[in-house]
Amino acid sequence: SGKTDWKRSLGDTLGNDYEVILPDMPNKTNAKYAEWKIWFEKFIPYLNPEVVLVGHSMGGVFIVKYLGEEKFPKKIRATLLVAAPYDMDENRELAEFVLPSSLKQFESQGEKIFLYHSKDDPIVSFTEFKKYQNGVKNAVSRTFTDRGHFNQDSFPELVEDIKNL
Repeated sequence: SGKTDWKRSLGDTLGNDYEVILPDMPNKTNAKYAEWKIWFEKFIPYLNPEVVLVGHSMGGVFIVKYLGEEKFPKKIRATLLVAAPYDMDENRELAEFVLPSSLKQFESQGEKIFLYHSKDDPIVSFTEFKKYQNGVKNAVSRTFTDRGHFNQDSFPELVEDIKNL
């Protein structure tokens, strides 16, 4: 869609102290973990240490799986997961994106972890958020009642959390 969304405007809202890299992941409608992994790894050399990772929806579960299975070569300052599915997406199992049974490695690499979810999300059920809360003990949780799947122009709370790191 041509309209702004908070991910595309993140560079502007965060300001000049931040550089935002927003990889357009391949095949979003039929996401394949292996393809996303190859694509994501192309960007790693360009990331600064103290990187902040933000994943929305499938991007969120991708980051959790990736950090749960791979050794990330740079220091991560924080990982922010927005409306991330845990093991279900619209009643389909996330076959390609099955998370490791323990999120300990993800947690140890994710540094500060923030979880954002809205109770009225029509795409990723709020119960998925609860699973993340159970799996990632020291995460900061931000819950909303009226944001749906966070397809919105701006996301001031997330911007604030990044600026306050």
